[in-house]
Amino acid sequence: MAESSRRYLIVTPCRDEEDHLEVMIGTIAAQSVLPTLWIIVDDGSTDRTPEILSRAVAKYDFIQVLRREDRGERSVGPGVVEAFYDGLEQAELDDYEYVTKLDADLELPSRYFETCMEQMEREPLQGNFSGKVYLRVEGDREVCEWTGDENAIGAAKFYRIECFKAIGGFVRQVSWDGIDGHLCRMNGWIAESRDEPELRIIHRRLMGSSQENVWIGRLRWGRGKYFMGSAWYYVWAVSFYRMFERPFIVGGLGILLGYYRALHAGMDRYDNPDFRRYLRRYELSSLILGKRRTFERSRNLS
Repeated sequence: MAESSRRYLIVTPCRDEEDHLEVMIGTIAAQSVLPTLWIIVDDGSTDRTPEILSRAVAKYDFIQVLRREDRGERSVGPGVVEAFYDGLEQAELDDYEYVTKLDADLELPSRYFETCMEQMEREPLQGNFSGKVYLRVEGDREVCEWTGDENAIGAAKFYRIECFKAIGGFVRQVSWDGIDGHLCRMNGWIAESRDEPELRIIHRRLMGSSQENVWIGRLRWGRGKYFMGSAWYYVWAVSFYRMFERPFIVGGLGILLGYYRALHAGMDRYDNPDFRRYLRRYELSSLILGKRRTFERSRNLS
């Protein structure tokens, strides 16, 4: 295998992130291997975000800012992917070995990206990779925001460029961050997240709460499950499981309600029958064998 160049590109869509952005920038500037280029897409911020970004550009030569017009509100799901692609168009992918979609409300350990690249170098079929996200609660106590091992987390998608191209990039619709991991496996790549000290990410707000509130986020989650083609029985299982994490009970109910609202509204589904068949088989295996065992089996087949 050719030696890694360790040239990586970060693209960060953001809007109204004055409470988080300065801390985020500090953790990127402290990385043991700095990004070759970090493109931050300001998606029409109305707070102090442009001012913070202006100072960052003057201080760090690896930061570039792209300003989008104010759409009037925060748009997650397809809106985030649209902003991501606007940023991606400012760079030539072939100049890099890795690309990362990174949210603006995170704190990363100093060896985060170096550790991701070390994993990619060890495993030639590793297509996407990330750590796990943690919330700070009751002072400095950290609680994991549970996510499956079978995909990189949506907030921090670290991709090998070859894999990103092979799957056709991100679907510009809700649940893009679930679809991509399955597309990786369908194309022979490994998608994965791990909980290791050098990969633990601090999420500075509860997952899914950036657009209005957590309830709206859980409704969107359920709608996304419908769009990507998840079976009703799998969504019931997911909803029940999520009732036992913050926000207790209502989070799971929101996922279920979002799914059935999309069903009754006749919402379009991801137009890829092969993908939907693959997804249903994977979900059924996860219910029968468990998510961890299903993931390990799929990893061994890659």
